[in-house]
Amino acid sequence: MKWVRNAALMILLALALLAAPLAAEAQPTGKVARIVFLRAAPAAPAFVKGFQQGLREAGYVEGKDIVVEYRFMEGMPERLADLVREVVKSKPDAIVTSAGAATFAARDATATIPIIFVSVVDPVENGLAASLAHPGGNVTGMGVVAVDLLAKRLQLLGEIIPSLSRVALLWTPNNPNHKVQLKKLQGVAETLGLHLQELSVRTAEDFDPALMTAQGTQALLPMDDPLFTTHRELLARLALKRRLPAMYGYREMVDAGGLMSYGANIPDLHRRAAAYVEKVLKGARPRDLPIQQPTKYEMVVNLKTAKALGLTIPPSVLARADEVIQ
Repeated sequence: MKWVRNAALMILLALALLAAPLAAEAQPTGKVARIVFLRAAPAAPAFVKGFQQGLREAGYVEGKDIVVEYRFMEGMPERLADLVREVVKSKPDAIVTSAGAATFAARDATATIPIIFVSVVDPVENGLAASLAHPGGNVTGMGVVAVDLLAKRLQLLGEIIPSLSRVALLWTPNNPNHKVQLKKLQGVAETLGLHLQELSVRTAEDFDPALMTAQGTQALLPMDDPLFTTHRELLARLALKRRLPAMYGYREMVDAGGLMSYGANIPDLHRRAAAYVEKVLKGARPRDLPIQQPTKYEMVVNLKTAKALGLTIPPSVLARADEVIQ
């Protein structure tokens, strides 16, 4: 039955031709994922290194199977909206935003491109997410609870200055979170028996005039904002000039000459953000990825600055410090 054999061969050949496109679709395309790392101010090298470490831990090799474009404002936040529109127009696979300003700008510019934020303060309260467990929308990442950290810093200031009663609180109206945090922090200060003198600044040029009005205060507490981290050397120098022991949120501020810092380990948050990138590139939706909180906190003390201020740091505080700069 030669015709039967030929018919069978024809059927097998037809099936093979039909299966070929399916097999081709099942093969990896070899596409290199493209990520944009966005920050409204120059990023500390440790932040970038933390993110790159996380990518390596996830198995990515930059330049081979993933490309990361690092975009920073370099001190020109007024151009942030234009930069974000440019980034969105290029259609990256995901946008990683470092801190709040870049995150809000990216969220306002796209509702479809996945956005993974790092070190954003109170993401539920500020409207970025519906809840920590179910963010909703196209935004998720690593959040921090600012008021808890600020309260801890006030407590530490009280330990190094037993007579502490008045603290200068440096904040900026440019940060939409600060006004909300101020109300809560005033309540915390009252329970600690402290008076907070609010100093509002918009640019680095405002630092010195603001600190000049802080007469009678015994310490300085800057709220977390890229404005202060970008100009950390200037702020540390002016605090020393005004004889104000200052407590910061990031160790980079202490490296620049600040007295002390207590806060989340921000490089570690950037490292952990890479795990979100991996999930998104594998098809997960940001709306389904719970927002995570810091797991590592660190305290750094600069004894050189303490000596310049004529301040003795109690041994009990030094014993709890993660690092002491001599």
